[in-house]
Amino acid sequence: MVEHDALDATREAYDAAAPTYAELFRDALRDSPLDRGILGVFAELAAARGGGQVADLGCGPGHITAYLDELGLTAFGVDASPVMIELARHAYPRLRFDVGSMAALDIADGALGGVLSRWSIIHTPPEELPVVLAEFQRVLAPGGHLLVGFSATDDASHPTQVFDHAVTPAHRWWPDHLAATLRESGLAEVARTVREPQPTDRRQFREVHLLARKAQAGTA
Repeated sequence: MVEHDALDATREAYDAAAPTYAELFRDALRDSPLDRGILGVFAELAAARGGGQVADLGCGPGHITAYLDELGLTAFGVDASPVMIELARHAYPRLRFDVGSMAALDIADGALGGVLSRWSIIHTPPEELPVVLAEFQRVLAPGGHLLVGFSATDDASHPTQVFDHAVTPAHRWWPDHLAATLRESGLAEVARTVREPQPTDRRQFREVHLLARKAQAGTA
């Protein structure tokens, strides 16, 4: 029930904010060489599994999905907000975008070479996150990769922390805690990047990307 309440609240908030959000973030990667580099590594790894098919979960208005397509992947987006999906379909009519929940994906077991989740788990209540990560693990092919982006808490004594996200309340995570939760879900950390906040950033949070891998069949 908690997850459904949170999902409904998040959907409604992003439906209302979708046009403004799309305008603000349409060119977000242009001035972010670090993010482009991280996505490039993810794309190269994902291309080797699942036929290069990748799901951008929590895709918003679709700009990151489109970038993955430019990198040569068969990318599609999923988002809980119907308005976000409508905007994505209008902006990128050649690509596939579906309305859906990360906790119950309409994707076959082992179908994907990669799952991308950039700042989309932040609205999931911490107690519900294992359900979402289990779905990520389920839809990945053996050897497939997950790239998850999130904002970090300030110290290890705060494994999760609520903050006043501009759209709807959200959660920060201590990176080691999230990495351990990934391991419990069958996804082993491969690498991580940490971007320190810049003086001009509205929030002085570290931005983290964790790259994790689903085990190959027959291996631990």
